[in-house]
Amino acid sequence: MNTALEQFLARAEQLISRIESVLPQPLSAPDWSASVAYRYRKRASGHGTLEPVRHVADIRLLDLKEIDGQKEKIQRNTEQFVQGLPANNVLLTGARGTGKSSLIKACLNEYAPRGLRLIEVDKADLTDLPDIIDVVAERPEKFIVYCDDLSFEDGEPGYKALKSILDGSVTAATPNVLIYATSNRRHLLPEYMKDNLTYTHTEDGEVHPGEVIEEKISLSERFGLWVSFYPFSQDEYLAIVAQWLSALGVSAATIEAARPEALVWALERGSRSGRVAYQFARDFAGRQ
Repeated sequence: MNTALEQFLARAEQLISRIESVLPQPLSAPDWSASVAYRYRKRASGHGTLEPVRHVADIRLLDLKEIDGQKEKIQRNTEQFVQGLPANNVLLTGARGTGKSSLIKACLNEYAPRGLRLIEVDKADLTDLPDIIDVVAERPEKFIVYCDDLSFEDGEPGYKALKSILDGSVTAATPNVLIYATSNRRHLLPEYMKDNLTYTHTEDGEVHPGEVIEEKISLSERFGLWVSFYPFSQDEYLAIVAQWLSALGVSAATIEAARPEALVWALERGSRSGRVAYQFARDFAGRQ
């Protein structure tokens, strides 16, 4: 009888262990010495982990050209944050390939020696932001929660989660965490012509947005700092090409000779963005 009971208990323990292994576990702290950047990953089982990024993009602020105004705003805000002074959550919006993500990575490389860390979170995982913030709240480092290419469709759960974290939760903001997000949409949500029908007009000519419009701008306005990026002119594009070619070891004379080819490359791609300039520079330098 005892043998049968022991076998039953052993099998019950095995079953409980298997059930526990597939249940979501509290988010645990990673090895903070492993990297300066981390990526939040959620497994199929529901377990969330902070994985160290082994190879952080080596982009420096000096590498980024023709966005001096945007660079100054982001660098000033990040400097305040690292010093422990008041700073804002940041929304970087505008044309694709103009340096929004690169600027955040460059700031990380600039301020990592002074305790800045970055945690990249996908839009789908924003509902877990409170758990991530709890893990880092007592750390001495300063953390940027980075959301790249952020945009929402109506009704997505991450929208309300982010909105609550930014400004609206009963919990006070954590002083060592800021959110930096990039987006091609200024208000992060799709905007339709029919939304304009909700505007109201007063007798003296004032225009007031309706509830639909108010809801769509309510998230973006919770970011304290907006930084806009614009398409590059031809001269700006060529200056960026020259910068990347120089960084890749191409001589000044060869860079000058590459200008016509760089313009053809941009024409074929239908864009004069910083990303296109970087891609051309890599192709051209590799062929040299």
